Amino acid sequence: MRFRKRYESCKCIYLASFLKVSSQTYHFMTHETIQQQINEARLPKSSFDIPLADRDLTWLAFNYRVLQEAMDPTVPLLERLKFLAIYSSNLDEFFKVRVAQHRNLLRIGKRVKNELSYDPKVVLRQITRIVQSQQREFRQIFEKVVAQLAKHKVRLLRRHELSEQQLAFVSDFFTEKMLPFVQPVLLNGNKVRVFLNNGALYLTVVMRDKENLKGPDVYAIVKIPSDYQPRFVKLPSVEGFHDVIILDDIVRHSVSWLFPGFEIIDTYSIKLTRDAELYIDDESGDLVRKVKESLLKRNVGPPSRFVFDLSMPPALLTYLTQMFGLEKQDTLPEGRYHNNYDFLKFPDFGLTHLKYRPLPPLPLRSLQNM
Repeated sequence: MRFRKRYESCKCIYLASFLKVSSQTYHFMTHETIQQQINEARLPKSSFDIPLADRDLTWLAFNYRVLQEAMDPTVPLLERLKFLAIYSSNLDEFFKVRVAQHRNLLRIGKRVKNELSYDPKVVLRQITRIVQSQQREFRQIFEKVVAQLAKHKVRLLRRHELSEQQLAFVSDFFTEKMLPFVQPVLLNGNKVRVFLNNGALYLTVVMRDKENLKGPDVYAIVKIPSDYQPRFVKLPSVEGFHDVIILDDIVRHSVSWLFPGFEIIDTYSIKLTRDAELYIDDESGDLVRKVKESLLKRNVGPPSRFVFDLSMPPALLTYLTQMFGLEKQDTLPEGRYHNNYDFLKFPDFGLTHLKYRPLPPLPLRSLQNM
């Protein structure tokens, strides 16, 4: 209940300059910084001589307010993960619908574009700039939260940090529960056309032929089956600790098993978000049927955002953008993991002191007998 109230309060407080706790000051993107970015994409004055700001830029300021809750050290750690998840979920839907609409406006005829009251190219440029800045802060917050969770003996481990017992568990988990769903595909230029499912997680693999290690890099793609298995897998742990591994890293650990003839160089995560706007030109007739048909097309629409691991080599990024027919404006660097709204399902291990104290509803006597 309290978590819901904190989230609802975000709708009322769009911009904040800083949060001061005890003797420390936690600096946020200032009101002036956000206002400057919005001013650069101001719309022309309306017929009522009122200056207007693009609604999508002000929405990004609201979503940043959600991110600020994840920064707040007075918020319990597991609740901070939830705010990171809410921020990510909001942003994902924003790109599916709002950004996709702006990009469609770029493709319309020049005559129609001249009738618009703003330049969609300017708005898109500002959206990218603001989101990239927010994503840098997101990664910093996430790393801090994970580090603080470790102090409470909740450890989100990577494959290089696993014990022998945990490595054996991960290998068995992959072969028994994940293998039928990973769908490894060797990329071979124009000879193989790969379709990326909307919002699905993938690993791109850089490798070399074991018989020709000095030869060129070979690329492959592997699906992370988060639609079949939980994103977070509990590991065998020593007494007093709660160890977790994210599904992505189980695939990373096992990818060499999928390509036995290759030496694995590295892996990088990617995700493609597709245009999910509903386009119904004619609302006459059977509107329900038209809505259903439009909904079915959401998963095969044109790309609206391609997110990738920011450590990905430029050569691989260029290869992928050409293979999937992407433009530079479609790509956006993120951290090691995507679909971070899955952190809403992060296990709490019964550690109630890392969550908000539940607030039971108060009975209202006048309504009890109604």
